[in-house]
Amino acid sequence: MKKLFIITGEHSGDMHASKVVQILKEQSNDVEIEGIGGNNLRDVGVKLFSDHSKMSAFGLSLKMVFDHLSLEKRLCNYLINLYKPDMVLLVDYGAFNLRIAKHLKKNGIKTLHYIPPQVWASRKWRIKKIKKYIDKVLCIFPFEVEMYKNEGIDVHFCGHPLIKQLPSKADKAEFFKTHGLSIDKPLVSVFPGSRPLELAFLAKTLIKGAEKLKKLHPDIQFCISHAPNLSDDVFDKYVGNTEFKIIKGENQALLSVSDSLILASGTVALEAALYQTPMIIGYKGPFLLYLIYLLVRCIKRVSLPNIIANKDIVPELIQNKFTANNICYETEKLLYNKELRANNINELGKIRELLSDKYSAQEVANCIVEML
Repeated sequence: MKKLFIITGEHSGDMHASKVVQILKEQSNDVEIEGIGGNNLRDVGVKLFSDHSKMSAFGLSLKMVFDHLSLEKRLCNYLINLYKPDMVLLVDYGAFNLRIAKHLKKNGIKTLHYIPPQVWASRKWRIKKIKKYIDKVLCIFPFEVEMYKNEGIDVHFCGHPLIKQLPSKADKAEFFKTHGLSIDKPLVSVFPGSRPLELAFLAKTLIKGAEKLKKLHPDIQFCISHAPNLSDDVFDKYVGNTEFKIIKGENQALLSVSDSLILASGTVALEAALYQTPMIIGYKGPFLLYLIYLLVRCIKRVSLPNIIANKDIVPELIQNKFTANNICYETEKLLYNKELRANNINELGKIRELLSDKYSAQEVANCIVEML
């Protein structure tokens, strides 16, 4: 029996990896699978070496560094000396996974990297590490293929996992009825992020922007998304008391039924684009990290819809532009400027065409079987 170990660092990676495992188990009973993940991998029968409790973080702290180094040491010892897998599937989480890959390469263990680091966006030098330590790259954006091939890296384009995994739009009338919303009034939803430090830097300003818009247009309904991975204590600490309705664990349904969105930057913007829901993107972090980002970035756009389309579709309010007034102004335009709104929805509709209709998880599973 072959042994596969999967390393994920966050909820999204755990979700994408679980789809791969489902397909592998449907195709064969001849693969033993362990890994690092969350409830999604656990639910499909993967034995977890560790969960995400000491991995998912934003920013830098001594505790985070020590947690990562401790886990890295224990994991490498387990993989190299005890479990001895035939292959390791690294999913996203580039900094940690590339360090692990370095140790695995020295010990002759094959590695696949699914959803590799976005070297096209920043820290381009990381591609040298990928070439040195990764046996095969499984990328999700079509424009990545040529970049890896030019470096002599074995690469396979799998398609973006959201294309097949994103649920259909929710029934708007039913959703509104369930949550006590009026079907006759516009809905603007705020997504303040899924990590504690994101909420610390973003939530207050995002909500202030929504409150300003509410004063100008009292008929607008507002909802705030509570990411399912955040505890109530953490969420309440940063969001605090608010008049707006809070909806937990229904992110994609909320994205699909809203008339406009106020989002923290991240994959959620691509999900919103695939639903063709107009949005603005806001982001602000520690000033030192922002300065470092300016030094290492390779492109100026930050949101995936704009990057994929290679043009400005979604308004991006980053760092100094991230103010309540700007949030209010940009959202108001998307709601009430009919020509702008129609053009925005049309442009968002082209994003899906620029990706692929491949079933990403199936492509990854095929590559694993072939290499095993």
